[in-house]
Amino acid sequence: MRRRSPDSKRAKPQEVDLAQVRTVPLTRRENKVSAEEFAKPPGKDRSFHAFVDSLPDILVARDFRRLVTAIVDAAKKKRAVVVMLGGHIVKTGLAPLLVALMERRVITHVAMNGSAAIHDYEIARFGGTSEDVAAGLKDGTFGMVEETGREMNQAFIEGSKREQGMGEAIAVALEAAATAHPGLSVILNAHRNDVPVTVHAAIGAEIIHQHPMANGAAIGDTSHRDFRRLAYSLEKLDDGGVVLNLGSAVIMPEVFLKALTIARNLHEGRPQNFVTCDLDMMRHYRPRMNVVQRPTMHSGKGYEITGHHELMVPMLVWAVLDRLG
Repeated sequence: MRRRSPDSKRAKPQEVDLAQVRTVPLTRRENKVSAEEFAKPPGKDRSFHAFVDSLPDILVARDFRRLVTAIVDAAKKKRAVVVMLGGHIVKTGLAPLLVALMERRVITHVAMNGSAAIHDYEIARFGGTSEDVAAGLKDGTFGMVEETGREMNQAFIEGSKREQGMGEAIAVALEAAATAHPGLSVILNAHRNDVPVTVHAAIGAEIIHQHPMANGAAIGDTSHRDFRRLAYSLEKLDDGGVVLNLGSAVIMPEVFLKALTIARNLHEGRPQNFVTCDLDMMRHYRPRMNVVQRPTMHSGKGYEITGHHELMVPMLVWAVLDRLG
């Protein structure tokens, strides 16, 4: 291959002339961040109110404040605040915080998957929950505890006869049983505070479905009644309500989307103009689409707050109760 000699002439590579660039004055630029939005270090006031007020008014910290405002406004306007739970919320010890919101008449409906209901029942009834799955799977004893399966399935059978929902049936059973920690049960305290509590089962996904007493008809009847009850509650989201999805990656986002379309089908497109938030320690497809984006696409606002439940839920509840006074 012939090489060009060092002395041979070649055209210089072309460059732009930066002297020709047009600039604009700073006053014409819209800034996304201003000095007034920065965080504040601790001062003499070390209250929780001061802590929340010290957060930067930027990105998720701003979303957190706006979510707190939405919940407080919904409570004051008597709009629905629907809280949907996955099992991890119960296992991380957050029930007392949700009970406090129910007692203050903030939460108007609690909906949960079957996992949350099982953990809630075991904590209230026996004082402990959450087994070693790997150890039990090895010898076929995972999920085979006698008392939980027998008592909860019996509650569904009796509840079906009485035309109760699954959540109501569990609450009635807990009321009648000797409970170790009744104050730690979301289900029982929702029932005592006249807050609708619904449980949305997934056949075969929950350990109590392995029990010899499992009755598919009773499970289906009570859980489907709860689905209808949730759809009824969603109408009151209209114009200022809030939906919180705490730790359910699949079941509750799917149930919510179907219940919402029933509510809108029966009420000429309402509810509209409400706030949703998915709070979880990682992002998932269904919560983003079925809770945050699709329901608020034409009105309202959806938020995603990523963080560990045992940190973020206490912060949210404390901030709401602080704002309520």
